[in-house]
Amino acid sequence: MSDVRLVDVSLRDGNQSLWGAAGLRTAHVLQVAPVLERVGFRALDYSSSTAMGMLVRTHRENPWELLRRTRALMPTTKLQFIGTGFRFISWQNSHPETMQLVYDRLVEGGIDRVVVLDPMHDMDAARATARRLKKAGVDEVVGALTFTISAMHDDAFYADLARQMRECPDMDRVYVKDPAGILTAERARTLLPAIKAELGSTPLELHSHATIGLSPLTYSIAPELGVEVVQTGCGVLGNGSSLPEVRRTVANLREMGHRVDIDDRALGLACDFFDRLAAAEELPAGRPQDFDAAFLHHQIAGGVMTTTRRQLREIGMEDRFDSLIEEVGRVRAELGYPIMVTPFPQMVVSQALFNVLGERYANVPDQVIRYALGSFGRPTAPIDPDVLDRILDRPRARELQSEPPPPSPAELRRQFGPAISDEELLLRAHMPAEQVDAMLAAGPAPQHYNPALTPVLTLLRELGERRTVHDLAVAKPGLRLFVQRRREGTVRA
Repeated sequence: MSDVRLVDVSLRDGNQSLWGAAGLRTAHVLQVAPVLERVGFRALDYSSSTAMGMLVRTHRENPWELLRRTRALMPTTKLQFIGTGFRFISWQNSHPETMQLVYDRLVEGGIDRVVVLDPMHDMDAARATARRLKKAGVDEVVGALTFTISAMHDDAFYADLARQMRECPDMDRVYVKDPAGILTAERARTLLPAIKAELGSTPLELHSHATIGLSPLTYSIAPELGVEVVQTGCGVLGNGSSLPEVRRTVANLREMGHRVDIDDRALGLACDFFDRLAAAEELPAGRPQDFDAAFLHHQIAGGVMTTTRRQLREIGMEDRFDSLIEEVGRVRAELGYPIMVTPFPQMVVSQALFNVLGERYANVPDQVIRYALGSFGRPTAPIDPDVLDRILDRPRARELQSEPPPPSPAELRRQFGPAISDEELLLRAHMPAEQVDAMLAAGPAPQHYNPALTPVLTLLRELGERRTVHDLAVAKPGLRLFVQRRREGTVRA
């Protein structure tokens, strides 16, 4: 019998995988935060640079302010940030001193746990990031072993990385990250013990998506293989392309004889909140998935899969999804089998989309060119020589090769002026000005949310947009609401 702890991914990976990182707003997070605090999660997978950018871009809300308010409501649960260590929000690499400023501000806001996710498994880069995080004051640095299937990514490969992480004085824990959900129970029985043998007393966690239905079974045997923490999603933000649903996971672990010490009532309330939120906002619910062998080929993570479907639908090409997925597998092989974790899934899918729409590699996104130039490190396997020639034999490749280094914080301060805060500086340095301006103009984000009121508020908003409606009265026992349109066209309640 083992004691198993939980990390909840609902606010970050669940939202990204199932709702395109756009489903949750400040009011949603602040409403559920006190409940999540009571559950007894070891940590929350809380945010990333992608999540912060989406909050600004989609909802015009300030992610730094949300972090501070969340920490005030959750004084004891660790709040996790995940990042590559070389960029913030934008696709371009950031100056190391800029990344230090990012980490300083995150810690000041309340982040106390950070996952170091170097997508190339470049240990020199991972160690450098871990040093910056500890310098910023991060309490818990977690090294990520990103799982994939290829001839090169065998158990010995991951065991050696685990040894290096255990020897790094700035890494406190290690987790196996399976973004495509392709870690079978059979492979786990050899991989996890090999990793744990190298880690010794360093704690091991498991993060495996439920995309093709494998991870619930893998989770059920993980504790006997050395895993101390599994990562799950609450209610509708579990399953599907997210991670296993927490209540079923807890039930399975207890049935297998393990102890999971959480507040079951608070957990039920948290799951119920997300369920009601999804119904009120018409957001999709994660569902248990059937096995799909195609995922072993293309290995596209859940969030990217959801975003890709939406993009195809927006351009009227959803019927080309199967052709795109086939091309993704081909492109990934040609690019040297990059592990399909941010930012590489976006690169591979973008290139595959261009290839499906026209001549293969006639159009190449800048980030794929940068990848071929080595900006993200050395691929595990060499890029196909013919493809490499096609990518680099173009004027844009020569332009990108001669790009100046990213600006330092001092240079950014000269560019944007001394009056703005470090937080605004970091947003302006990595996002379009109009998006940051719109966020600031919108003012403080709403802080309260009740899913039951959403239909009523939607009705009032729609009625307010009708110029023929001048007065509205809503009456029920204990409530009388009057809404009157002012002469200048505004609505007063």
